[in-house]
Amino acid sequence: MDSSAPSRIKRAPEDLAILGGPRAFDDRVVLGQPNIGDRAKLHARLDAILDSKWLTNVGPKVQELEKRLAQYLGVEHCITVCNATIGLQMVARACFRPGGEVIAPSFTFVATCHALSWTGYSPVFGDVSPQTHNLDPASVESLICENTAGILAVHLWGRPAQVEELERIAKRHKLPLVFDAAHAFACTHRGKQVGNFGDAEVLSFHATKFFNSFEGGAIVTHDGALAAKLRLMRNFGFSSQDLSTIVGTNGKMSEISAAMGLGSLDIIESTIEKNRRNQEEYRKQLDNIPGMTVVNFESSEKHNFQYVVLEVDEKTARVSRDLLKQVLEAENVFGRAYFSIGCHEMAPYAGSTAVRIPLSESERLSKRIYVLPNGSAVDRDRIAAIGSVIRQAVVGAEQLRHLARPSVG
Repeated sequence: MDSSAPSRIKRAPEDLAILGGPRAFDDRVVLGQPNIGDRAKLHARLDAILDSKWLTNVGPKVQELEKRLAQYLGVEHCITVCNATIGLQMVARACFRPGGEVIAPSFTFVATCHALSWTGYSPVFGDVSPQTHNLDPASVESLICENTAGILAVHLWGRPAQVEELERIAKRHKLPLVFDAAHAFACTHRGKQVGNFGDAEVLSFHATKFFNSFEGGAIVTHDGALAAKLRLMRNFGFSSQDLSTIVGTNGKMSEISAAMGLGSLDIIESTIEKNRRNQEEYRKQLDNIPGMTVVNFESSEKHNFQYVVLEVDEKTARVSRDLLKQVLEAENVFGRAYFSIGCHEMAPYAGSTAVRIPLSESERLSKRIYVLPNGSAVDRDRIAAIGSVIRQAVVGAEQLRHLARPSVG
């Protein structure tokens, strides 16, 4: 999408498209629009792959990407995979004892929990902290029992989980600790890159992430024995051409995906800087609107600024998150109500033993969080137009109230 396409500032509630005004944007402004990088370099890498006839099975581009990622993160071992969900499944099988329960947040993308269920583990849901939106260590501690096989925490929005507290709990109870770091590539905790914590961390390079390899991910760890096991697992368990020594899967990243990943790595700092400027502009536009708070990721730590997380206080704004979503979609703005249905409320888990404690904070946030378009989808003018829509939605709250309907994501 061309971010220079026309955008229209809303001067009054009557200008809102949902009330009959013209749309703010002629084209769709979407969450997760891919960053493409240098096309010429990508084409050159693709030509090299085609000339080599080595398209998959851990070829030169995959090897180069793994080496560069390990250097960037400061980790001993990087194992690329075809996607992060397969990566989570592999790590679960490699780290957790078979058939046990794994404590995980409900306030996360459902792949976190599905990866556990798919590999025979039973997720047990902990609540999250209102300050960080990440798994609450006290909640984890309350759930540990003789059937607990491990802990799977998430660095939500790229904000690192409470690493030290979780590591102490895991050590005290002799449990493996794994991090779903799908949101957190290029973020740091106490000056150290995410990827260096727990027994292993899993990164996502899906097309909608700020750093993408078309489709892909990586597992990073300092444990050499674990890394060797994971390398076997991603290739059907083969230790030689004809000998499979452990149960494995097909988790390999293709050469073409690695080529895209290398291109993303080439532009990573400029991509992060664009995200940061966008976040700053969103805060400038929204800071004085009652009930609208953009979560602030500015700190001494490095952050990827991938997600513009808006917390909507309906009592103050007089507009619910779900109604705001409707208003924005009428203007051709398509963010996402993360996570409007918690994992514990979805059919595979609702009413099961996965829910053992009140998940009050997870449920509160699920009604308030909306993630706005970022990255290549927006620029200063587009953010100003989105800000004007939100401002007029709050000003015209009474005119909009009859339109409200529940959100489903």
